[in-house]
Amino acid sequence: MNLFITGATGFIGGTLAVDLKARGHSIRGLARDEAKARKLAALGIEPVLGDLDNVAVLTAEARRADGVINAASSDHEQAIRALIEGVKGSGKPLLHTSGSSVIGDDVKGDALSPNVFDEDTPFIVEPEKRARHALDNSVLAAPGARGIVLCNTMIYGTGKGLSRDSVQIPPLVAQARKSGVVRVVGKGVNRWSNVHIDDVSALYALALEKAPAGAFYFVENGEASYAELGEAIAARLKLGPVQSWSVEEASREWGEGHARYSFGSNSRVRGKRARRELGWAPRHDSVTRWIREEMPLD
Repeated sequence: MNLFITGATGFIGGTLAVDLKARGHSIRGLARDEAKARKLAALGIEPVLGDLDNVAVLTAEARRADGVINAASSDHEQAIRALIEGVKGSGKPLLHTSGSSVIGDDVKGDALSPNVFDEDTPFIVEPEKRARHALDNSVLAAPGARGIVLCNTMIYGTGKGLSRDSVQIPPLVAQARKSGVVRVVGKGVNRWSNVHIDDVSALYALALEKAPAGAFYFVENGEASYAELGEAIAARLKLGPVQSWSVEEASREWGEGHARYSFGSNSRVRGKRARRELGWAPRHDSVTRWIREEMPLD
């Protein structure tokens, strides 16, 4: 299959590009500059120069490809609508990457939510995430195409493409290395579902092949609190006890949106549909064990 992937220079998209190429697919990947384009080409991925604002490029590439994967922004409305336009009426698969912060709350790390969602549970969507939820729904309703949404939880593991780092654990580690102290937002009792990047990639391959139009999948295999993540990082880095800081303090390091929703919220889901419908069988089941035993130290 000839595939077009946005986010091909990133953590998720880069891993998908490498893995799907290994499965025999031909990959064209979006690259915003010549330097990244050359690096993609060295991996055997044909670069397409452009970015998410180049809607004409996105629509043309979606029309040209046999299948499309958006592994870039979950929130870039123009880009997502351009990809939908490109696959409209073709029956092609359009896999869209969303994130489970779409059902995240705003507890500032100080409360454990009792809400655990699956694909059959009505979502509680905070006002700040309703635009993302609406874009997810627009992909699911892509006219005459196979629109599919994969809603990833906290991803861990090492990327195989140009970017090896995910967006949650590595910033915690970087802050700890810089300051000598692992810090979490509030008490860190908030919990996130999580999944290993290799299991994410396996699910995208299955969804590309078998998922029906309008399918929404939570992508998870376990959960942990931020306090547990912090303790595992401290053990791996041989640092002292985990310390707390407020959303305001964390915002100065990571930005307010990340402090509140990436690090201070609960995001608890169960990915039942992918297991039931596609036979997805994730192999990695402990983010804390990965941190303590496998997380790269260089």
